[in-house]
Amino acid sequence: MDTNILLESGTNELEILEFVLGDNYYGINVAKIKEILLYQHVTPVPNGHECVEGIFMPRDTMISVISLRRCLGLPDGDMDGKFIITNFNKLNIAFHVDEVVGIHRVSWEEIIKPDATINVEKNGVASGVSTGVIKMQDKLVVILDFEKIVSDISPETGLKVSDLENYVSKDRSKSPILLAEDSPLLSKLITECLRKAGYTNLIVNANGQEAWDKLVAFRDAGTAHENVHLIITDIEMPLMDGHRLTKLVKEDSNLKDIPLVIFSSLINDEIYRKGESLGADAQLTKPEIGNLVKTVDELIEKYEKVRAE
Repeated sequence: MDTNILLESGTNELEILEFVLGDNYYGINVAKIKEILLYQHVTPVPNGHECVEGIFMPRDTMISVISLRRCLGLPDGDMDGKFIITNFNKLNIAFHVDEVVGIHRVSWEEIIKPDATINVEKNGVASGVSTGVIKMQDKLVVILDFEKIVSDISPETGLKVSDLENYVSKDRSKSPILLAEDSPLLSKLITECLRKAGYTNLIVNANGQEAWDKLVAFRDAGTAHENVHLIITDIEMPLMDGHRLTKLVKEDSNLKDIPLVIFSSLINDEIYRKGESLGADAQLTKPEIGNLVKTVDELIEKYEKVRAE
């Protein structure tokens, strides 16, 4: 898709593709979209998940088709509509929707985080599939958590703490890490992985703004380098996204030396170049969680060595 926003850096804005299911309006971050196609014939897969309509092969690439109606508990509609072809976590997936409305440019500050009545918690983790709501004129557009939808259908595509089973744990508590991640599920998994490796001194934040406020407080108190030895940030977050957080950190003379890792499902060639231009020290996709601790180790070792000199 042709969109200019991917070429910009640290604006704290995103483009949302609005689409329709039944009488309701939903949205997806344009950065996740490869293209939009008219409905095509789908070949059913025997014994597949109930939300998977089947597969099709545009341009000799096999892609699974997920019915968003079924995922949201809506009855099947007519066999037409549109396919939103996405790419995240190194997966190409088509989501079948009724109609596409258009693209809206919004600030992360305009996205309202769902409360507990929308995303009910199970075992301490929000179980809903909404990451935010945007008020547009006389309607509400619900931003769906496509990563969770796919992970619920195929759990092996999600993050797994088991990826670190062979990692040698040692006491790394003297190296504090600041984390910015809005997904309660992903935040829990990332912190479990870090703690399993011995990084028990963690400062966990629900979005980039919260993380930035803490960094500023540490900076103003003259303790930033004692309190934070590394930053890990997602990209998609309400109030302030990870690219904006990266830009603010790397443009601050007192904070720029703190290593920063972008850890997101959105890392592709274009997004990688954007993160690189902002000064990110490393960028990993979420399926690469097995490499996260290794990357953190290397960056913190280098940072602490320089600080000790």
